Amino acid sequence: MLLPLFDYLANFFGPFRVFEFISVRAIAATLTALLFSLLLGPRFINKMRDNQVGQVVREEGPETHLIKQGTPTMGGTLILSSILISSLLWGDLWNRYLWVAIGMTTSFGVLGWFDDKLKIKHKSSDGISATQKILWQSVFALIGCSYLFYSHANIEEVSLIVPFFKDISIALGIGFVVLSYFVIVGTSNAVNLTDGLDGLAILPCVMVAAGLGLIGYVSGNIIYSGYLNIPYLPGTGEMLVFCGALMGSGIGFLWFNTYPAQVFMGDVGSLSLGAALGTVAVIIRHEYVLIIMGGLFVIEALSVIVQVISFKLTGKRVFKMAPLHHHYELKGWPEPRVIVRFWIITFMLVLLGLAMLRLR
Repeated sequence: MLLPLFDYLANFFGPFRVFEFISVRAIAATLTALLFSLLLGPRFINKMRDNQVGQVVREEGPETHLIKQGTPTMGGTLILSSILISSLLWGDLWNRYLWVAIGMTTSFGVLGWFDDKLKIKHKSSDGISATQKILWQSVFALIGCSYLFYSHANIEEVSLIVPFFKDISIALGIGFVVLSYFVIVGTSNAVNLTDGLDGLAILPCVMVAAGLGLIGYVSGNIIYSGYLNIPYLPGTGEMLVFCGALMGSGIGFLWFNTYPAQVFMGDVGSLSLGAALGTVAVIIRHEYVLIIMGGLFVIEALSVIVQVISFKLTGKRVFKMAPLHHHYELKGWPEPRVIVRFWIITFMLVLLGLAMLRLR
């Protein structure tokens, strides 16, 4: 929204041309989202508290979580608002990738908002049924993925990049839609499962967004992409601005969400953030890097799957409780220890994912 204005002002004052650089707009988007979150955070929390919009703790969870009952929730509304405002202000609104990322993030966020509202209304940890949730996630994901497929301008946009081989990519055809669907829906639900402790999910989302944004930037630059031997994808550089907005809003939210949390993000936050990361990974054609960087989300989701399958087949549980973070809580780890160690693991995985760019 501001880009045309700065282009116009640059005719009268040359330094305004600095905003033509994606890197500068990404920094501005990060700071804008951060300040928005920090300034409106206290008012949002007080509003949620006054309206008794509090967290409903599931009965089968750890007993230590009972003290969190009633903590203001739906903080993802603040995250989502910050991302949207900052992206619209500093992004190139002619860029179709930016609109796909915004649309996917918003639609999943709205679904999460309705889920949270039902939980609060019925004072239960059960919101929208799993079937309905998957149904609507599928609808949103298929619409976005189909648009990306039918609007692609070159074959690289819908091809699978094969790790470790710089000259090998597989044209997916309609399989692009199928793969992208599973990436977006899977990531959304994986982040949702990870969001169980104060600040556990938000900082890994920020770190993964930083890594993906950087890859999007180099993919959209013909010089850098050539140097790294990755496909040149015009327009994907704008994902750095979007990811910058996500990073800023996430860090701002963490200010209030850090242990002991003053507010929880709720499904409106976790579903939308997961969808955002999945969408960016699909756009920049680095799904396998998302699996590496978001390894924490993958492990958390797998722990639930393994636990369910094991209990149904053998009647025994592999973990004391799933997702995995609850397992370590019940083993006696203090909540802050679980959180920080999972953050450290994500930091290492993000670095490993970035290193993979040179192993081609």
